[in-house]
Formats: sequence, structure tokens, C-alpha cells
Amino acid sequence: MSIATKTGDNGTTALMFGRRVSKTDARVEAYGTVDELNATLGLARSMISDKAMGGALFSIQEELVILMGELAVASEDRERYAASGRQFVVPEMTDRLGSLIVDLETNRKISFKHWATPGMNREAATLDLARTVCRRAERRVLEAQDMAGVINPEIIKYLNRLSDLCWLYARWLETAGE
Repeated sequence: MSIATKTGDNGTTALMFGRRVSKTDARVEAYGTVDELNATLGLARSMISDKAMGGALFSIQEELVILMGELAVASEDRERYAASGRQFVVPEMTDRLGSLIVDLETNRKISFKHWATPGMNREAATLDLARTVCRRAERRVLEAQDMAGVINPEIIKYLNRLSDLCWLYARWLETAGE
């Protein structure tokens, strides 16, 4: 089977379970931006030499796939999605990000009083890029919620926490040698 199905040639795409929507649909915009975030985190992970941070970023990327899947479900199909055994974004996922943040703030003593200027080094710059894409994804999810109906509120919390984590990781990478 070819990746070029041509079913989107008319400007539509399928959500989970086959519902066709415009490629400009708020849900498509939301999960597409999360997909961009996932790719940006992959770029960051490929450049980061710290194995623990790389492992954490890989786990986050796996969770973003869950998040995208949930966003790609029309409100009318949420029960069907749950019945199919697929995962949802849950508080434990957000809490794990919160634990990473607490660890960085407590054990790495990361503290900034001023705006950070991205670009101190390549590793940190990729995480600053991921942070800005994450903030945009958060806005797109909120827009989808306003326009398309029910969105799991844990998704918004997760993305908010993730952008904070990206900021802290970038600051850590900038100051690790100090």
C-alpha cells in the first residue's frame, strides 16, 4: 500500500475512525502542531549528549503519540476510542513531567531572573525551539477545544508542563559547564 493514498487531494483528511474533516480543522491543526513538537524534540534529542535527558525526551515523544491520537478523535467517537483500548493522556503523565521539573529546580539549582536569549549552544537552542512549538501546540489545543468540543483538560496541563520542562532543560544545558 502506498503512502500516497490521494484521499487528501481535495483538502480533507480523516480523523480516527474515518470521519473526514478539512485539513484546516482545529483538531487537525492541534495534532499537527503536536506532531511538529514531536519532531522538534527528536531533533533536540539527537543533539543532546546527556543520556538521562535524552531518555526523558524519548519517553515524552512516546507520550506525544498518545496525545496526538486522542486529539485525532472527534468528540462523538471518544467512547469508541476508549472501547478500542487506546490510551488517553492521564494525570500521571503530567505528574511525571512535574517531577522532572522539581528535580531540575531542586538538584540543578536552575534559577533565572531575566529573559533567556536562545542560542547559547546548539543543544539548548533546540529545546528553546521545542518550547516555543509546545506553547503554540497548547494554543492550538485550546482553539480546538473552543471550536470542536470536548478536549481532555489533562492535555492542556501536559503541554503547559512540557513547555516549562523544555525551558528548564535549555537553561540547564546552558549552565552545565559553569
